[in-house]
Amino acid sequence: MDTFLDKFYIDASALKNKKLFLLDMDGTIYEENRLFESTLDFLRQIKENKGRYVFITNNSSKSVNDYVKKLSQMGIPAEYDDFFTSSQATARYIKSNYLHEKVFCMGTRSLIRELEESGISVTEEVDAEAGIVLVGYDTELTYEKLRRTSEMLTKYNVHYIATNPDKACPVGFGFVPDCFAMCEMLFMATGKRPLYIGKPEPAMIDFALEKYSCAKQDAVIIGDRLYTDIAAGINAGITSVCVLSGEAELCDIINGDIKPTFTLESIADILGIIK
Repeated sequence: MDTFLDKFYIDASALKNKKLFLLDMDGTIYEENRLFESTLDFLRQIKENKGRYVFITNNSSKSVNDYVKKLSQMGIPAEYDDFFTSSQATARYIKSNYLHEKVFCMGTRSLIRELEESGISVTEEVDAEAGIVLVGYDTELTYEKLRRTSEMLTKYNVHYIATNPDKACPVGFGFVPDCFAMCEMLFMATGKRPLYIGKPEPAMIDFALEKYSCAKQDAVIIGDRLYTDIAAGINAGITSVCVLSGEAELCDIINGDIKPTFTLESIADILGIIK
């Protein structure tokens, strides 16, 4: 029987020579709290091939330390330096552009803690001294948070930033609203939309290439979202692989404008190639 790759896609054997694997997480190597079957073998094979993997995620609901703990509990060997998140990218952006501004944040306690640990002054209360409104993927969202954020955006002339433009986050039963959806809800109330940080901006990829001294031709990004993961790879000029284990479907790739270098059903197919 023909495989998925045989039916639809060109030779992807070039993946075997990649040195740096930039991996999205939710929808790519696991779904919510369920690890995909071939993930551990895939990560071991990268190491056996003398390569390195780095987890890059737009999910700002957890800090890097939260992710280290989560992946360790799943049996995935990971350290702090194995991650770069939209929370980190956002903190870098704020410190580079608005160093002394107080930030009003609609986000999880983990996001707020990460910002504070980066030396950023953060408040969750309506505050005329705050010069920035930041919205993250808030899995602790309440109506009161939405009200306060709407008040900040309506009453004050603030810079408006969001950690990531993901529309939906995959969970066991399907999807739940992600950061973009939350910002669209705020748009309906305030008429304002934010500047989005994180993928598809190439910053996280460029950071990883610089940190691990990797040339672009030796890197690959693997993810399940065309408009974030794959677009980030295209924008950064590196190889991209879209897996169909999360948000993207085959028809989206065939009919859409964002074209990954390779498309595969899952991490298991990539494992078969690099093994």
